[in-house]
Amino acid sequence: MDHENVIGAFSDEQAARITGVSVHQLRQWDKAGFFHPSFGDDRPHIPFGRLYSFRDLVALQIIDDLRNRKKIPLHHLKEVSRRLAHLGDARWTATTLYVLGKRVVFDNPATSEREEIVSGQRVFNIPLRIVIRDTRSRIAALNDRSCEIGLFQKKRFVAQNERVFSGTRIPVTKVLEFWAAGYSIPEILKEYPGLDPFDVAAAINDAMENNAA
Repeated sequence: MDHENVIGAFSDEQAARITGVSVHQLRQWDKAGFFHPSFGDDRPHIPFGRLYSFRDLVALQIIDDLRNRKKIPLHHLKEVSRRLAHLGDARWTATTLYVLGKRVVFDNPATSEREEIVSGQRVFNIPLRIVIRDTRSRIAALNDRSCEIGLFQKKRFVAQNERVFSGTRIPVTKVLEFWAAGYSIPEILKEYPGLDPFDVAAAINDAMENNAA
């Protein structure tokens, strides 16, 4: 499958922004054993101890559609997960899923037949290729800082509450330390390739204005 070649690891917050599943749900599903991130640490409170793969993000968008939009009961989704356990990590992405009433119907890869008989009720298709495409688009949007370049923000629990460059976790003070040490803007950008020259220039101008005040 073409999403197998995408490499990436995403935090709870990033996964929530990309998939629409809340951080609370992600942690509850992990705790309940329903959906674990591909890269995890059993020890609590480990920074970046739970990271989601690209395949995880695709699966979470499908589960979000089933649970949060089509209101499929969680206990039924757990049964579906157990039923598809033989597919391993690909249980949510190996085949197209359908919704019949409040139950999930799927094409069995082994028989090419649906597991449940389709009645006259409408079946909703969740096209996997579109989900994969949308996941890529959301990741690109997550990495797009075009509207945040040259801006700073302060968030609780991010960089010990220091000011950071908007859309990043890079403290403004770290960049200013390199500038004070004689680094040029291109040299600073080598240290922080996620920043834009306007970010560094804005930080320097802001520091100079504060010192002059």
